[in-house]
Amino acid sequence: MGARLPLKSHIKLTGHRRKMNDSTGTKGAHNATDFYRADPVMDRRIHVMGVGNVGKLVAHALRGIPNPPPVTLIFSKWDMMTKWSESPRRLTVVTDGDAEIREGFDAEIAIPRLRYHHKEVGLNASSAVSVGGSSKGPPQQALAGESTEPISSLIICSKAPFVLQGLSSVKHRLDKNSVILFLQNGMGIAEEVSKEIFPDPVTRPHYMLGINSHGVNNTSGELFTTTHAGFGTISLGILPHERDRDPNIPYEPDTRFTSVKNSGPIRSKVVPLDELNPEYPPPMTAKFHWTPNQRYLLRTILRAPVLGASSFSPPDLLQMQLEKLAVNCIVNPLTVLLDARNGALLYNYALTRTMRLLLSEISLVIRTLPELQYIPNVQSRFDPGRLETIVVGVANKTKDNISSMLADTRVGRQTEIDYINGWIVKRGEELGLRCLMNYMLMQMVKGKAGMISREVGEGVPFVQDGRGGDVELKDMVARKKDEENSDEQ
Repeated sequence: MGARLPLKSHIKLTGHRRKMNDSTGTKGAHNATDFYRADPVMDRRIHVMGVGNVGKLVAHALRGIPNPPPVTLIFSKWDMMTKWSESPRRLTVVTDGDAEIREGFDAEIAIPRLRYHHKEVGLNASSAVSVGGSSKGPPQQALAGESTEPISSLIICSKAPFVLQGLSSVKHRLDKNSVILFLQNGMGIAEEVSKEIFPDPVTRPHYMLGINSHGVNNTSGELFTTTHAGFGTISLGILPHERDRDPNIPYEPDTRFTSVKNSGPIRSKVVPLDELNPEYPPPMTAKFHWTPNQRYLLRTILRAPVLGASSFSPPDLLQMQLEKLAVNCIVNPLTVLLDARNGALLYNYALTRTMRLLLSEISLVIRTLPELQYIPNVQSRFDPGRLETIVVGVANKTKDNISSMLADTRVGRQTEIDYINGWIVKRGEELGLRCLMNYMLMQMVKGKAGMISREVGEGVPFVQDGRGGDVELKDMVARKKDEENSDEQ
C-alpha cells in the first residue's frame, strides 16, 4: 500500500488539479458534489398531495432514504384526516408479500376548492380565514383548520382532473421560490395550472414533471397500505421557467441538430470542446438555471432506490410523455368502452383497425407539434407503425390488468380523458387538424362515465329489469373487486 499524503499536500495537490482542469478548458464542467451542495435549501420538508396508491409509494420511499427529509401528507377530506389521526400514523408498502412499515409522517388537511366553468367558487365567509397573498391580487383565504405555513417542495400525486382543485387549496402557501412536481397521466396539466392558478409569471412557482411506470394497487381493508405490484421507473424533468430565462437570448434550434452537407454535428471554434464528448460543443451559458429547491427535490427523489428515478432534459422528457400518451390514448378508452382487461385488445382484427385509425391521428398531431421540429428522428419515432408496436407491447405486458380509466369508470369517478385523448383533440385544433376518431372516443367515454355516475348516485345496483338494462348485484361486487386489484396504467 502506498503512503498517504499529508493533509496539506493533499490540499495543495487538489488545488493543482483544479488549476489544471481550468487550463484544459473544462472550467465550465462542475463537480457533481459541488453542484448539489451549492445554494442549500432553507426548508427540507416535502409535501405530498394526493395520498392514493402513487402518493403512498412516493412518501414511503422518501422516508426510507438515509437522512430522510420531513414528509407531510396533505389530505383532502376530513374523514381521511380523522382516520389517519386515529391510526398508528404509518404507511405500509407490500412487495412480494413482504410488508415494509415506515413512520415519521406529518399530516395536514387542505379542502379542495370547487370549480365551476373554469372558475373557483368562493369560500363561506364565516369559515374562511384571510392569509397573506400577492400584493397584485386579492388576499388569499384558508379554511379553519388548514395550515398557512409556506410550502417549498410539493409533489402532486392526485388524478389530473383534481389537480386544479387541490392546488387552489394551497396556492396561498406557494411562492416564486417553491417547486411543484406533477405526477399524473396525460398532458397539458402544467399549462392549465399556469393559466388558472398562477397566471402571473413573477409569482409563479417552478415546475417539474414526472412519468411514473410503477404498478401499485389497493390493499383490501387497509387505508394506508398499498401493494407494489410492478416495479417501474419515474422519469423526471425540470420545466424551464420563463421568469428565469435571459430575455436577450431568443429561441433557436440547437446547433448540434442542424445538419450541414458532408459533415456531422457542427463544431464551434469559439467554445472549447468537452473532452468526454468532443463532437458536441457545450453551450456558452445556460439559458435557464436551476433553483435550490429544484436541485434539492430532484436529488432527493433520485436518492430513493425503490422509485428508480432518473432525470432527463425537457426535450427528452417531452418525447417520453408523448409516447406514453399515445399508449394511454388507445388502451385506456378502448378498455372502458369494451369493459375488458388490457389483453382484450390483442388478436382482434376489428380492434386493430380501430387502433390504427386512432394512431394515424395521434401520430400526425405529434409529428406536427412545433416544439419538436428541431429534434432529430421525430418523424420515425412517432410513426404510426412504431406507435402501434409500442401499444401492442404494453397491452401484452399488462394483459391481465385493468386500466386506471376503466377502474375509475366502473365506480363512477371522473376520468382523465380530457388530458389524454382530449389533449390530442385540442392540439390538433390548434394546428388545423381535425381528430374526429379521438373526439368521438372521448365523448363516448364521457358519456359512459356520466351514465354510470348517475346510476351509482341513484342507488343502483338494480336487481330486476329496468329501463337502463339488467344490472345484477353480483356484477357490481365483482367489478368492485376488480377495481381494488387494478394496477396504475
